Amino acid sequence: MLRELRIRNFAVVDELRLELGPGLGVLTGETGAGKSILVEAVDVLVGGRPSVDMIRAGEGRAVIEGRFEISDRSGIEALCEEAGVDLEDGWLILRRELRREGRNRSWVNASPATTGLLRALGSRLLDLHGQHEHQRLLDRSEQRRILDAFGEHEGLAARVGTAWEDLRDIEARLEEVRRTAREGRERADYLRFKVEEIDAAKLEPGEDERLAGEAARLGHSEELIEISRGLHEALYESEDSVVERLGALGRHLRELVRIDESASRFLELHGTALHNVEELGRELGRYGDSVEHDPARLGRVRRRLDELYRLIRKYGESVDDVIEAGEETRRELAGIEGADREIERLERERETRAAELAGLAAELTAARESAARRLEEATMASFPALGFGEGRFEVALESLEEPGRHGAERVDLRVTLNPGFPPGPLSRVASGGEMSRLMLALKTALVPVDDVPTLIFDEIDAGVGGEVAHRVAERLLRVAVGHQVLVVTHLAQIAARADAHYVVDKDVESGATRTGIRVVAREARVEELARMLGGDPRSETSRAHAEELLAGRS
Repeated sequence: MLRELRIRNFAVVDELRLELGPGLGVLTGETGAGKSILVEAVDVLVGGRPSVDMIRAGEGRAVIEGRFEISDRSGIEALCEEAGVDLEDGWLILRRELRREGRNRSWVNASPATTGLLRALGSRLLDLHGQHEHQRLLDRSEQRRILDAFGEHEGLAARVGTAWEDLRDIEARLEEVRRTAREGRERADYLRFKVEEIDAAKLEPGEDERLAGEAARLGHSEELIEISRGLHEALYESEDSVVERLGALGRHLRELVRIDESASRFLELHGTALHNVEELGRELGRYGDSVEHDPARLGRVRRRLDELYRLIRKYGESVDDVIEAGEETRRELAGIEGADREIERLERERETRAAELAGLAAELTAARESAARRLEEATMASFPALGFGEGRFEVALESLEEPGRHGAERVDLRVTLNPGFPPGPLSRVASGGEMSRLMLALKTALVPVDDVPTLIFDEIDAGVGGEVAHRVAERLLRVAVGHQVLVVTHLAQIAARADAHYVVDKDVESGATRTGIRVVAREARVEELARMLGGDPRSETSRAHAEELLAGRS
């Protein structure tokens, strides 16, 4: 609940501090003193739209700060955690600064905050019902939530939402598979041709490189034979071969070693060289004998290479790439050919999910229909006491063509306060006072389930007097049992029933208007109630009437 409100340089308020407690509190004061300005300041604090005109004349900025007690407010804790805001021992401090120049600024517990976060927190902290504010209850999603909470079938509504999401996931998957199948069928013939063409080639990994080498050898076979045989002759076979000459050189080396034993290492080197030359000569001979001179084979290799290069130009940079392309194409083709089976499976699952959603939605519709009648009765029970004796309230359930995330119907709260007119949307209620009293009737019905801790009513007593005023006060007290209720009122009958009474005063000093606020009790409260009754606050008759109201007598 709202425990403290601080305002500085807002409209005619220069500086104001208001401490609030649980139960019913009232704000009273002369017309034009600034009571509604306080409500307007709270609206701005929780994300309402500000304007430069709200800043006190002659000042550069206005500041509004509210301190809220938020024990057992798990939803608020989740919002703060998501926004990176630290909670301070169950307290939430909202602060908003309006500037004539530059951007307005906002904080939550000293952390910079967006207006969106203020609105999200504000929707969980308080409800404002005034002449100009748009209440949460005017939002259809909020009306639906209230009905589901009143009927205690929020869990069923959540199951409907889950079933709808599951169905949407299946439908999205089905559409994806169908699209893949459509696109695949258009290219299936091409894919089959591609697979058949690659398979028909009977490719082997690395075949292009291997055949390219073979083609090079076959194309130069005569030259390779001539060169290799010439080298074989020169190194090994001829009478004047390198091997023969190295053998002769060996005799001279042995003579050298006989004279100088330290030169024996040369014999070792000579032996190695002779062995290597002999081996080289023999290998060249064998190589020359192995070179194949086969024009027919060369033709076959070149034709095969032409076939490989044609596939490579179409499907990759090497035979290995072509083989991989074939595997990928085969997988794609298998997916296309299996799409029809997947479509059938998904269609069966969709039917199952749709039936599940329809069943849950029908169950939810029945629960809502029952809750709607009970909510109508509970709300209209307060109508006579609030001056709506001829009024009608209804919860309309507008059927949808098919169940959606939130069920098979739209929830629309409707009302008429004038005989002869059919019920219409809440937003069409004529006056702010009527709207506030209508909200009070709803809040009275929703006391067991409404989780917003603070309710603020502005001008709830517009057009009300006499016995109706007493009954409005009774309803406010009933709501205040489970909520903190703050009411701006002109009626002494309401003010006298409050747990706390705040008087807003306006003074003019040195040509400047200032609004202040004070808590009244005992004699000061009697005097204020006497003023509100329209008499002389100092007369015995007015004071006696005020004291009777405080004592609970009419």
